[in-house]
Amino acid sequence: MTANLEGQLRSAGSPVGLLRNSQIGPYAFPVVPAEFTNWRDEQRSWRETAALFDQSHHMTDLYLTGPDAIRLLSDLGVNSFDKFAVNRAKQFVACNEDGFVIGDAILFHLGAEHLSLVGRPPAINWVQFNAESGGYDVRVERDERSAVNRGNRRFYRYQVQGPNALAVIQTATGRPVPEVPFFHIGELGIAGCRVRALRHGMVGMPGFELFGPWDEGAAVKAAIVEAGKAHGLRQVGARTYPTSTLESGWIPSPLPAVYTDPALKQYREWLPATGYEATASLGGSFESDDITDYYVTPWDLGYGGIVRFDHPFVGRKALETIAGTNSRRKVTLAWNGGDVTRAFGTLFGSGARAKYIDLPIANYATLTYDRIVHDGRTVGLAMYTGYSANEGAMLSLSVIDAGFAKPGTEVSLVWGEGGGGTSKPTVERHVQMEIRATVGPAPYSQAARTAYRPR
Repeated sequence: MTANLEGQLRSAGSPVGLLRNSQIGPYAFPVVPAEFTNWRDEQRSWRETAALFDQSHHMTDLYLTGPDAIRLLSDLGVNSFDKFAVNRAKQFVACNEDGFVIGDAILFHLGAEHLSLVGRPPAINWVQFNAESGGYDVRVERDERSAVNRGNRRFYRYQVQGPNALAVIQTATGRPVPEVPFFHIGELGIAGCRVRALRHGMVGMPGFELFGPWDEGAAVKAAIVEAGKAHGLRQVGARTYPTSTLESGWIPSPLPAVYTDPALKQYREWLPATGYEATASLGGSFESDDITDYYVTPWDLGYGGIVRFDHPFVGRKALETIAGTNSRRKVTLAWNGGDVTRAFGTLFGSGARAKYIDLPIANYATLTYDRIVHDGRTVGLAMYTGYSANEGAMLSLSVIDAGFAKPGTEVSLVWGEGGGGTSKPTVERHVQMEIRATVGPAPYSQAARTAYRPR
């Protein structure tokens, strides 16, 4: 095995060949039990009462300290850093020179010259590489997700969300909940511990993301669970947690746009052969030999509103050209229930079977790209699929041509892989099936659409 991503690409012959046949399955959510009660009731809790998400294990944290920390992030992020004060947070988005997204993560401004970036590895890797190679006066400390971390994490991280979330917090703290603006960081006292609290709304309901020193996490969590008994709080398991994004509209796993640019060769040599970019699996009915056909822009993902041309950053020139001309929109597809039933029906009998639709999340690869078609022509890509008990529907977060983005438009999704499937172990032999679907808004949940800050 070669030591880095660049070597893996040479051995595989192409990025698509490497990723389509990767033996890694969907993104893992380790340590947290799959279900505390059942995933249907756990989904309903964030809409009807309150939900407790344990986010302590599945994300990578990168801590940045030093006088150049903000300058580094500003040089890489499409975001504006004007007025980005301490105790604020934002969705950080990084692109390559051609304006295609490398990754995104949540950026916390924790103190003077002290920030943390939290999310899946692609954005974390890109920032760390530039911190180490770009001549910045900044120190980085990486805290890996629990799947690859041999010791305790540095911080615990919990979310309390839902219509009763503030009541749960008030009971846990024993005092009125402070007024903290959206994506600002306040402070609470729970179980005798100082808890930092990001005002958040993952599923469009009021709530907080709570974090603090790892050794205090068990006590804080126990106090929240106890306080929640009077307010219908449900703990959300690892099987349920990744479905929350179906209603909030965040596409969590775009393919990182790092595989082709000759200028990124040094970066690909820095990325390990065992890392996310080299081992992530690419699945779905969309097939192209050109990896750039899988790349997406910030506008594709609904991030156009945070692109700011008030500072120099990687990809600015390309994004200035794209701005106002982007031809795709982020939408949610609601699958036709009868077609879903027909697909499940192929499990029973001796005929050819459709690709198994797992519930509540149907993703069987790390990076999902299913064809959306109209009159046989590909008009979009479905990038994250699962079932919402709150909406009573299979939903796909998707990127679609603007001409088909109007809510109510009828399209079809091609479910399953061509040729009976690839060699991924998560893929059984199957036949492709077209599933009718109706275009809807993203976020799909009305609560999320009305509660989130306009972008």
